[in-house]
Amino acid sequence: MTTVLPPLKVLLAAPRGFCAGVERAIKAVEDAIEHTNRPVYVRHQIVHNEQVVRHLEAKGAVFVDRLSDIPDGAIAIFSAHGVSRVVEEEAAGRKLDVLDATCPLVRRVHLEARRHVQAGREVILIGHRDHVEVEGILGQVDGTVHVIFGPDEVEALEVSDPNDVAYVTQTTLSVDDTRQVIAALRARFPGIQGPDTKTICYATHNRQLAVKVIAQHADRFIVCGARNSSNTNRLCEVAAKSGLPALLMQCPSDLTLSFVDGAAVIGLTSGASAPEEMIRQALEQLSHWRSVTVEEVRVTEEGTRFAPVDLSKFSTHLESAS
Repeated sequence: MTTVLPPLKVLLAAPRGFCAGVERAIKAVEDAIEHTNRPVYVRHQIVHNEQVVRHLEAKGAVFVDRLSDIPDGAIAIFSAHGVSRVVEEEAAGRKLDVLDATCPLVRRVHLEARRHVQAGREVILIGHRDHVEVEGILGQVDGTVHVIFGPDEVEALEVSDPNDVAYVTQTTLSVDDTRQVIAALRARFPGIQGPDTKTICYATHNRQLAVKVIAQHADRFIVCGARNSSNTNRLCEVAAKSGLPALLMQCPSDLTLSFVDGAAVIGLTSGASAPEEMIRQALEQLSHWRSVTVEEVRVTEEGTRFAPVDLSKFSTHLESAS
């Protein structure tokens, strides 16, 4: 006798997937390939997602870890995470033609940190020490910058003047966790200056909010994205802190029947650097085991758009292509 498994309801988060900064960075690479006849090299992953990287490699982009790996005469593209001044100066010294795809929201953190340093303040950067975005922020600031991640690190901070400090944040952190760190900073340094959680990317905030809303009605949560993506990992943490088993799906084989077993409702979302194709792959995998119904849960609308990276100085074909 064949056992008929009960249907599975999937609550699909909205917003999800690509944010405006990711879309802008990917389009910069695609436009450079399409509208120029020159080799296109990208320093670091343009965004943290292997599917996106493979898609762009298939179109002709070459990804490298060091600027020294980019040959003379090629177009050099900086990733959405931003780079240090050392990298910028090296590119200028070699007279490389550069397209800077740094997310405007990351660039805003650079400017905010510099403003505090120029005012004579020591800066506390809330973020992951080994993340490429944090490396870029540190490399954009000439003054003293302390990197911390959790509230337990606040007491160990040693600053020159407790009355003259400020903080900024990595853009892809957990909103709730960052608020705890900021509260600890304000308790220790009552005069500290900083923007609450406003330098956390709007898309990070919205995707975490969607997870919280869906978590109230789901038994499990699937987050599509890359393991080296900060915002994707934070979505898993938000689901877990809401009391749900959470799975990060980097490829369809990560999703197992044992994870789905016993669940009637599953939440599904994707990180800000994950293509919609990953959502389709997750739904297809689930449909192999159960009949699936999908309900989209939208918590807000996103209208943010950024001006594209300007390629006009590299191409003679832009006018005819537009």
